[in-house]
Amino acid sequence: MTENTQQPNNSTPELPTQYAPAEVEGPLYERWVERGYFTADAQSDKKPYTIVIPPPNVTGSLHLGHAFQHTLMDALTRRKRMQGHEALWLPGMDHAGIATQNKVEQQLAEEGKSRHDLGREAFVDRVWQWKEEYGGKILGQMRRLGDGVDWSRERFTMDEGLSKAVQTIFKRLYDDELIYRAERIINWCPRCLTAISDIEVEYQEDDGELVSIRYGEGDESLVVATTRAETMLGDTAVAVHPEDERYAHLIGKQIKLPLTDRSIPVVADTHVDPEFGTGAVKVTPAHDPNDFAIGQRHGLPSMTVMDERGNITVHGPFLGLDRFEARSAIVGALREQGRIVAEKRPYVHSVGHCSRCSTTVEPRLSMQWWVKVGPLAQAAGDAVRDGRVKIHPEDMSKRYFDWVDNMHDWCISRQLWWGHRIPVWYGPDGEVVCVGPDEQPPSGEGWTQDSDVLDTWFSSGLWPFSTLGWPEKTPDLEKFYATDVLLTGHDIIFFWVARMMMFGLYAMDGVAPFHTIALTGLVRDERGKKMSKSFGNVVDPLDWMDKYGSDAVRFTLAKGANPGTDVPIGEDWVQASRNFANKIWNATRFALMNGATVEGELPAAEKLSATDRWILSRLNATVAEVDAFYEDYQFSKLSDALYHFAWDEVFDWYVELSKTTFMGGGEQAAVSARVLGEVLDVTLKLLHPVVPFVTETLWTTLTGKESLVVAEWPKDSGFRDAAAETEISNLQQVITEVRRFRADQGLQPGQRVPARLDLSGTSLAAHEGAIRQLLRLQPEGEDFAATATLPVAGATVALDLSGTIDVDAERKRLAKALAAAEKDKAQCTAKLGNEAFLAKAAEQAVEKIRGRLAKAEADIERLGAQLAALPGA
Repeated sequence: MTENTQQPNNSTPELPTQYAPAEVEGPLYERWVERGYFTADAQSDKKPYTIVIPPPNVTGSLHLGHAFQHTLMDALTRRKRMQGHEALWLPGMDHAGIATQNKVEQQLAEEGKSRHDLGREAFVDRVWQWKEEYGGKILGQMRRLGDGVDWSRERFTMDEGLSKAVQTIFKRLYDDELIYRAERIINWCPRCLTAISDIEVEYQEDDGELVSIRYGEGDESLVVATTRAETMLGDTAVAVHPEDERYAHLIGKQIKLPLTDRSIPVVADTHVDPEFGTGAVKVTPAHDPNDFAIGQRHGLPSMTVMDERGNITVHGPFLGLDRFEARSAIVGALREQGRIVAEKRPYVHSVGHCSRCSTTVEPRLSMQWWVKVGPLAQAAGDAVRDGRVKIHPEDMSKRYFDWVDNMHDWCISRQLWWGHRIPVWYGPDGEVVCVGPDEQPPSGEGWTQDSDVLDTWFSSGLWPFSTLGWPEKTPDLEKFYATDVLLTGHDIIFFWVARMMMFGLYAMDGVAPFHTIALTGLVRDERGKKMSKSFGNVVDPLDWMDKYGSDAVRFTLAKGANPGTDVPIGEDWVQASRNFANKIWNATRFALMNGATVEGELPAAEKLSATDRWILSRLNATVAEVDAFYEDYQFSKLSDALYHFAWDEVFDWYVELSKTTFMGGGEQAAVSARVLGEVLDVTLKLLHPVVPFVTETLWTTLTGKESLVVAEWPKDSGFRDAAAETEISNLQQVITEVRRFRADQGLQPGQRVPARLDLSGTSLAAHEGAIRQLLRLQPEGEDFAATATLPVAGATVALDLSGTIDVDAERKRLAKALAAAEKDKAQCTAKLGNEAFLAKAAEQAVEKIRGRLAKAEADIERLGAQLAALPGA
C-alpha cells in the first residue's frame, strides 16, 4: 500500500481546541484494522520485514513490561511499513501449560471437583472452554495500546497447525537421537505435580536449619551435615574425598544408617570438598543431582522416599508425613538417640521455588523425556559467533554464550493434561513407537500413549517458523522467514531465545530464526525498584492510558528504553508525555489557523527566509539522526531527539519566530505557511511510530490524506544551511540572554521596555521585528536613556530601565551573586589542581566538578556584564 494522493483542501481544516485521547484512540485503531493496513501480503514484491511477537500467556493481561516491548516492536514495524517494506508483525498467544491448568483446576475446586473427576478428555475440553471465555484478555488490551499486528495471522500454540509442527519436530529429533527418555533428577513441584525446568526455578533466601548427624559408632563413625534431614531415609552411602586421611580407614566399609535397619558404604569421590564442613557428605541419589552423579559413578542404588506430593513413603514411624513435618520428626528422633552433634537455627540458605506457585521445589528421581542439547546448543552459539545473528547490545552476548555453552540436557516432559501430548506409544511387549503427524498411531490391545505433555517452551521455541506454516512450505514461510529482529527482555535469553535459536537452525536447514536479537531491560518504578505486588508498586498501564492516553504511555516507555538496561517509570513522566502530546496538538492548531499547508512544491531556497532555511536544515538533520538511532535500536535517543526538535525547535522557536511573518501577511507569510506545513508533515511522520494516535489525527487534518500508517517515511534530502543555522543560533542567543536579563531584573514577561538595537555588522537586521515582538521591546523615544547595555552575538541591545528597577538594590544583589560564583570557581579550581584528589576520585565526580567550574565561569561573565550594564556603573 502506498501513500494516498493529495485530496483537494478548499477550506481551512479545523481541530477541536483540546485533544481528547479517549474519544480518538479506539475508533481510530478499529479503522486501521478494518482498512487492512496491518495485513501483510505474502505475494508482494516488497522487501519483507518480520517480527513475531513474544507470545503472552493466554492467562495474562497487559502489564508495563508488555506495553514497553510492544511499543518498541510497533515502532519498528510502523517505520518499516512506511519505508515501503512488506511489514508483518505476527501476534499470538502461548497456551501456558502449568498456569492455564492451574486456573481451570481452581475453577473446578470451587465446584468441589478435581480434574480426575472429569477425566483427561473432558478436562481438556473444559480448558478449551475456559480459553474461549476467559483467555486472551491481553489481545484486546494490545488494541488499546495501538499494536499494529496482523490479526488475520493470529496464532495460538495449541492451534492445529502449530500442533502439527510440534509433532513433526519431535519425530525428527527422536529419529536423530536428539530426544530420549531416561530416569534422572528433575525439579519437581509438589503443588503443580509436574517437573519444571532449571530456568523455571526461582531461588530465594529461606530460614532453615543445619543439623550435624553422627552416622556409625565409635571410631568407625563420621558426622554429616544437612538442611534436609528427611532425605536421610534414602541415603545409600556416605562420601569422602579419597585423599582425606581422616576417613581413609573407613573407605569401603559399611556403617549403620540411623533410624533404619540398613547399613551403607563409605565411598571415595573427588566431588567431595574436604575443607567444607566435616568433609563427609550423605549421598541420596534419588533426591539430589550431585548425589545422583556420585551414585552413578559408584553403582549405588537410588531410593525414592517421597511421593509426588512430598509425603514420606518409607515404612515406619514417618510414613505419610509431609516432608517438612518429617524433617522436624526425624531431627527429634535423632536427638533422642544422641545422634545430633550440632544444630544451627536459623540457617539462611538459597532454596529453589516453583516460579508458578512459589512452592519449594523437590529434587526427585524421575523418568522423563529429554532433549540432547549438545549439538543444538553448539549451532546456536556458532550462529552468533560467526555473525549470522547479532545480539544488541553486544555486551549481552556474554550472557548468551554463558548459557548455550554450558547448557544441560533439557527435560521436556511435564506431568500435565493441558499441552501437546508426547507422540510416543508403548506396546504390550515393550515396544516404543514415535508417531509423526501424518502417521497412524498403533492400535490394538495393550497399546497406550505416553501420558505426559511437552514443556510449553518446546512449542514456543518453534514460534518464528511454526506460525508461518512450517512444516509445510507455505508462501508465508518463504516470504517472511527468517524474521528480522527478536525484541525481548534480557531475562528470557535462557527461557526462549536460546530455544528458538536451537530449533530454528535445526528445522530450517541452518537458517537462524532472526538476524538480530535486540535485548531490552525490565520496567521498574521511578526509584528503580522492581515492580512487585508484594511491594505495592505494580502499575496497570490501562489506568494510565485511561488517564493520559496511550500515546503518553508509549512515549514515556520509549523515552526510557536504553538497550539492555532497566527502565524506571513514574506517573509524573507519563503526565509530561501527555503534555508533549498536547503541545503537538496546540502547535498544529496554530499552524492550521495560519494557513500551514502541504500543497504545492516547497519554494526555491532564494525565496526562503533565514528562519525557514534554518528549520528545514534542522529538519533534515533530525531525519538522519532518527534513522541512525532506529538502526541501532536506540529508542531513548531517537525519542529524545524528536522531543527536543519538535518542542524546542519547531514549536517554541520556529512557530514563535513565524508569528511576526504571519502578522505581516503577503508573499513571505505564504512561503512560511508552506514551510511550516512541510515541517509539520515530516515531524508528524517521524513521531508516528512511537505516538501513532495524535499524529494520525493531526496529519490527516493537515494533509487531507488517508492515513499516516501507509504514508511514506521521510528521507533526508541532504539540504543543510550552515549559515542559516549560525544566524538563527545568534538570534536565539540574543533573545535568550535578554530574556534572562529581564528576569534577573524582576521585569514581568509582558512588561514593555524601550530599547535601542544595534544589529550592524551582523545578519540579524532582518529579525529586528521578531526580536522586539518576542522580547516586548518598544522603540526608543526622544527621552530614551540607555541604563543597561547587553552585548550578545555581535549585536548590542540597549535598554532604558529607568523607573522600572531599584538600581542600588539590584547592584547589591548582583554583587552578592558574583561573589558566590567567584568563590565556587576558586573551590573547583583548587580541587582540579589537587593531584591527590584527581588520583583517587571517580571520573564521574571529577566531571561533576568540571561542570561546576564551567557554570561558575559563565555566571561570572554574565553577572559582570549585568553589573556593568547598570546605570552609574
